[in-house]
Amino acid sequence: MSKSKFYVVWTGRQPGIYATWAECKAQVDGFPGARYKSFESKSEAEAAYAGGAKPYARSGSGAAKKPTAPRAGAKPTSDIDYNSISVDVGTRGNPGPVEYKGVDTATGEVIFSHGPIAKGTNNLGEFLAIVHALAHIQREGSDKSVYSDSVNAIKWVKQRRVSSTLPRDKSTEEIWMLVDRAVEWLETHPYSTKIMKWETRDWGEIKADYGRK
Repeated sequence: MSKSKFYVVWTGRQPGIYATWAECKAQVDGFPGARYKSFESKSEAEAAYAGGAKPYARSGSGAAKKPTAPRAGAKPTSDIDYNSISVDVGTRGNPGPVEYKGVDTATGEVIFSHGPIAKGTNNLGEFLAIVHALAHIQREGSDKSVYSDSVNAIKWVKQRRVSSTLPRDKSTEEIWMLVDRAVEWLETHPYSTKIMKWETRDWGEIKADYGRK
């Protein structure tokens, strides 16, 4: 798993220390004269924030970075629906061991997690994560939406069927059992929850990201 980083924002919409790039980007993207930098540990970030941006103003890898101009047609972070659950998958190989989780998009709090599952694929894991989120929302009587960064998984959920080339054998028995159960849930539980694509190119990694890319 990739090592977590901490992001210091000295100049931005709301200066502070952030645990994810998506949170940092929301403060600095498009903000004139924004100043920010990533650090390997929270203690380094706290010390840098307290000391101000000046020591990091030189050019090179130590510079406090300024945001690049948004790409043409980029979706602004103001489009993000924070009343939602964001899901993501962590894999070790594809196919390989799979785990998934759902987090509160606004706070990053983990709402549910599952795995590791012995062998599966990224798309099957994303499919399971979305259905898990739908079931959780329905059970809680919530009006939250769901974000996933997997186009295929979103399509499978909406079609109530999967289209995977992963063989059904002893090594994949666990994930196929879960997928079959998820399909059955979709077929027997009508839902009105909005399922949306997380725009990674515009908003950074999804809040539930495992950091294994």
